Amino acid sequence: MDFVQVETNAPLTLEIPQIASPSTALSPISRIPKDAIRTSLKASTTDSVLAAIYSLGTGGILLSNFLVELGASPVVFGMLCSIPMLVNLIQPLGAYLSERSTSRFQYSLRTHGIGRLLWLVVVIGIVGVSLGVINTHQLVILTLLIVLFSNLLGGLGTASWLSWVAMIVPRQLRGRYFGIRNSASSLTNLVCVPIAGLVVSHWYGGSIQGYGVVLLVGIVFGIVGLGCQYFQVDMNPQSQNTYYGKLPQTNEIEQEAREQACRERSRTEVGSKGDSSDGDSTPPIAPASSIWKNSNFLRFLLYFSFWALAVNLSSPFFNLYMLDTLDLDVSYVTIYNSLQAGATLVMLIVWGKLADKIGNRPILICIGILVAATPLLWLGIGANRLDIWLWLPLLHILAGGTWAAIDLCNNNIQLAIAPIKNQSIYFATAAAVAGASGALGTTIGSFIVQFAQFGGLLGLFALSSLFRLTALIPLLFVKEARR
Repeated sequence: MDFVQVETNAPLTLEIPQIASPSTALSPISRIPKDAIRTSLKASTTDSVLAAIYSLGTGGILLSNFLVELGASPVVFGMLCSIPMLVNLIQPLGAYLSERSTSRFQYSLRTHGIGRLLWLVVVIGIVGVSLGVINTHQLVILTLLIVLFSNLLGGLGTASWLSWVAMIVPRQLRGRYFGIRNSASSLTNLVCVPIAGLVVSHWYGGSIQGYGVVLLVGIVFGIVGLGCQYFQVDMNPQSQNTYYGKLPQTNEIEQEAREQACRERSRTEVGSKGDSSDGDSTPPIAPASSIWKNSNFLRFLLYFSFWALAVNLSSPFFNLYMLDTLDLDVSYVTIYNSLQAGATLVMLIVWGKLADKIGNRPILICIGILVAATPLLWLGIGANRLDIWLWLPLLHILAGGTWAAIDLCNNNIQLAIAPIKNQSIYFATAAAVAGASGALGTTIGSFIVQFAQFGGLLGLFALSSLFRLTALIPLLFVKEARR
């Protein structure tokens, strides 16, 4: 058989005999070749690896070191931290535009493709500094502008990409697949970051030119990664919205309710033949016609926004605490970050398989409590040998393992509760709200750090822990389809 039936909420295209067929007959738009699904998943995983290489030069420690070498001010680093969060506010506009396109792939090329090519301007700027055409201050401003516009274009395309992948990855395998995909990306970072760092620091023309070489290689890999999306099953958002808008069920929870009603009706028919009517046995399901009428998604949105604010109160300042307050050498911090990446790599697959079995919400609640308590563990950390060689490495390993669960399950639960029609708009709204809340949290945290009477960094860590626990309360009322 070349084609298999696909559930209305997500395509089920792998050969899994235990999965039952949907109760509603679907149109040809929902029939996807099995081989095409396998190819799509492999292409998406390859894309994540190549995108991780691209991200090495366009963010993280290498970009920060580049700006330090250029003599950038602390204000520049504050802007560098806030831009990726604030640009999420443009995601609803990107979702609106993507739903009026006719191809997810073409839309991705126009947004992410142009955004990645923009970094060639920075490469040209580095050449200009080497030739004396422009000065370092001008290059700093140019780099910030590229960071802004590149992230804006990425924000326009993120929700569309997530909606595209949500239609391809089978519902029962989402946790496992995204765990493997994210693990591949983490492994790439683990291997390539030290190599890229050596290239930058030992480049014969200086670290600025070395960064330019790494950035150019990253851009090439980033464009090749977008080319891998060509091998994914393309989706037409307009056809998707037109078709799914006619169906009575709109997301996984409502699909589950419908299937449960069908099972109840079957048992009733077995017990009393001829005494069952469709109107009595199947309860009506109210379609989630908009975000503001979808109470379940609004509860998730409340959790997601508070969680972003609570986390960003303290998360940007842990490195500052080690480098400034504890006065640790940067090489120690690099080692800790590598340990954290290694823990994330190992645990992603574990959390993915567990999420497929028990669901994402239980993991988010249990691990969320542990993540909420983690900032309190920093209160007793000092600059002695025991803390440097034992407790700080253990803290980073703990952070890597727990955040692997939080990031993975937050992504998966969005896929589960967002309706299929105009799905990218739901994803964009969640990202925009979280981005604004995260930027607000970072701003509040910065003010608290500056004023010692509020407790400084240690007081900030304690406050963040309390806020994280409070943010989990709305999650208790979010409904997720049972596994």
